[in-house]
Formats: sequence, C-alpha cells, structure tokens
Amino acid sequence: MTDAVMQWIEQGLTRRQPWSRAATLAVLVLGVGIPVGALLGLLGGLYGSVALLGLLAAAIMLRSLMASLLAVIAIICLLPFAALPVDIGFAPTLLNLALGTLFFIWIARLVTHREGALRMDPPAIGVLAFAALAMVSFVAGLSHAALTANVARRFGEIILSILSFILIINVVNARNRLRLVVGALILCGFVAALIGIVLYILPRDLSIRLLSMLRVVRYPAGPEVLRHIEDNPEAALRATSTSVDPNVLGGLLVIVTALTLPHLLVQRPILPRPIIMAMVATMVLCLVLTFSRSSLGGLMVAAFLLGILRWRRLLWLGVAFLVVLVVLPPARIYVTHLIRGLLIGDLATQMRVGEYRDAIRLISRYPWFGVGFAGTPDIDTYLGVSSVYLLIAQEMGLIGLGNFLLVLGIFVGRFLMTQRRYPPGSDLEPLLYGCGVAIMGAMVAGLLDHYLFNLSFPHASTLLWMLLGLGTVSIRLAHREIEQISAKNTH
Repeated sequence: MTDAVMQWIEQGLTRRQPWSRAATLAVLVLGVGIPVGALLGLLGGLYGSVALLGLLAAAIMLRSLMASLLAVIAIICLLPFAALPVDIGFAPTLLNLALGTLFFIWIARLVTHREGALRMDPPAIGVLAFAALAMVSFVAGLSHAALTANVARRFGEIILSILSFILIINVVNARNRLRLVVGALILCGFVAALIGIVLYILPRDLSIRLLSMLRVVRYPAGPEVLRHIEDNPEAALRATSTSVDPNVLGGLLVIVTALTLPHLLVQRPILPRPIIMAMVATMVLCLVLTFSRSSLGGLMVAAFLLGILRWRRLLWLGVAFLVVLVVLPPARIYVTHLIRGLLIGDLATQMRVGEYRDAIRLISRYPWFGVGFAGTPDIDTYLGVSSVYLLIAQEMGLIGLGNFLLVLGIFVGRFLMTQRRYPPGSDLEPLLYGCGVAIMGAMVAGLLDHYLFNLSFPHASTLLWMLLGLGTVSIRLAHREIEQISAKNTH
C-alpha cells in the first residue's frame, strides 16, 4: 500500500498538466499538515515535536533491521533511562520501544523467510538455558513476593537483554555489519564520555539545569543529578553524563574503550588514527572522573590482556598512564580514593564488605535456584549486592551462577583459541580482539559492581549480551577466514 501511494504521488507531481500537479501537491500538503497540526495542537509544541520525531524514527526503524539495532545502541549509550511521559501502569522506556521493535522486525523477517536459517553458535545453548533458569527462579520467587507491573516489566527487559545475544549472532552476520555496529558503539560511547566531561567542567548550577532538562523523559531533576564520592557534597564530584549513576557510566566506558584500543595499533583503523587517539583520551579521562574503582580495574585488565595477547606497545602506554595518575597533582584525590578502597578505609568499601557478608548468608539459605527477582522470603535478608556474580547467585542460585560462568567461560576459551591461530593484519583483527578483551574487562568490573545483571539497569545487561554476541560473530568470521587461508595453503 505504501508503494502504491508513493507511486501515485510521483506520477501526480510529474504530470504535464499544471492543475494535476497542483492538486497532487495540495493533497500531499493536507495529508501531512492536518495530522501534524492535530498532533501539535493536542500535545503542545514540545511534546508534539517529540512525538513527531518519535514517529519518524519508528518509521525508519520499521523499514530497516540495522537502523533499529543502531537506535538501540544509541539509546543504551546516550539515553538509557529515558521514558515516555505517559503512564499505562508503568512508563514505557525508549529502550523498551526500540528493543521491542527490533525483536518484532527480526521475528517477522524470520517468519516470512526474509532472514536466513536461525544460527546457534556456541555458547547459544547456554544462553537459552540461562534465560530459562531466570524464568524458573522468577516464577518460584513469586511464592514469597508480590508481582507488580514494574517488576514484571523489568524482568521482561532482562529476558529480552539475554535473548539479544541470539538476535545479534543472526542479524550481524557479515563483516561490514559487525564493523558498523562496533563503530556505532565506539562513536556513541565517545559522545557519552564527551558529555560527561563537559558537564563535569561546567559551573555546577549550569550542569544541574542542563541535566534537569531531561525531566521531560522522566530523568531525575534538581541538585541530586550531580553525584559525589560517598554521596558527600563536600567530596569530589563524579562524572555521570546521561547515565545517572557514575559506576554505570564507568561500566559503559570500560566496554567502549576496550573496543577502541585495538584501533590505535592496527594499520587500518575504523576511523583516522588522530580521531581514534582523541576518542580514547576522552573516554579514559571520563572514566577517571567517574571515580569508579571497579571500572578502572576492568579497563586496566582489558588493556593488559590486549598487550599480552597481541600488542606489547600497549603495556608501555599503560605504564605511562599509571605514572601520570600518580605524578599529576590533580590526580592525587583519585589515587587517595583508590588506596582507601584497597585498604577498606572508606564508607563505600565497608558497606560493600557488609553487603558481601549478607549476600553469602542469603545464598547459603537458598543455594540452588535463589530467591527470584522480586524480594526475599526472610525479614533479616535483602536482595542486592555490589557484585554481579553474587547478585546472580542471590536471584538464581548457584545453578544460575554456574550457567552464567559457563557461558562466559565458553566464549573466553573460544576467543583465546581463535586469536592464537588468527593471522595478523586483517580488518577483522581489531574487532576480534576488541570484543574479546571488552568482555573480560566487563567481567572484572562485575566483581565489584552489579549493573550488568540488575533489574534497575536493563540497558547495561543488554549491552553485555549484545557484546557477547558481537564477540561470537567475530570468532565465527575469524574461523571462516582461517579455513579459507588453510584451504589456499593446501592447494
């Protein structure tokens, strides 16, 4: 029907008779102007304009699977908590709509045979088993906790985030698509870091006003949008960008910086090398300004692994970074913050140690399938701990945690075996190494933070599973290239 309408408009506007062209133009103006005017009149200028932009974005997404995927990435990096200013029992978020649209288009294309056969690369079976175990724990947990619309929505988001792994390994099925998606992640991560730095250096009142403008999409507003160490206004300010929580921003920057680092060292980077250098510097600076110790540790491990596995020069860059961090006077606050954490000398670290103790007590009572996602059955326990692994054990038990570790272990094992056999110099090389070390950096950061599998941060969970999917695709493409090289050598 859309094609027929477009053909009619094209024919009408290209006819010789002036009256025919004028009539077609009048119909077109009325057909567009009346609904647009009605929308602006009903919702007002601001909400109406936002609605029009949303409808335009939806139209583009519905016509292109890759456009929908890129929209999801942009939302994850730049507006992860944005929600519509409507209430249908809960406030639908932009991520809900974009991810739901992405899955709808993909499934529709599968059903109509416009996509190829469903692929199930390792560790896809483990991912599906993890999603199934999550649903088992969720349903079992409802025996002691009430189900609310908000909990149901957030759990649905977590399930979709897990299943996004399956979507990625099927949709991103070629090198150009992998390069496009990784490039979008790098670019959006850089923009998030740049916003974080700009908001950090602007006057306090101006930063508050700018961040409070996001109240239209249900972001927090007022002085609390700025975060400080230990939530003490007298302590150092922490960068948040549009991620609300500095630790969540730090987790995003671990991943996007690890994805970007290999492009500093290859002959054909994804963008010109000076731009890549500026991006990496911006991301690292913003990560430091988050004062997230777990994120810094994750990035350092990712960079170290990249240096050990492939580019030794990166180790010297890491040493130079540590020297700068120790020597520069402005960095002394950060170094002091790190040392206090290592010595368990600050309130935040002491609270985490208490959380770990409480989490182990809860896990020991419900070791196999956990207590679910809605609450705990005992009045002396609570759900929540600053470690993704302990949180999974609380919610899904040791069986769920074992499944999660198995999935990650399969990926890391396949990555390490592949990179040993993979010849250097290919355009795929920075994508393969970037995805691999980004996953391992996120795993290290997850030791001391919970956002990668938390109902309150579904975008972070989605990013993790998408990244795992991208890494799996890079391994698949590398295997294909290794086989082609082997076949040529045989002949």
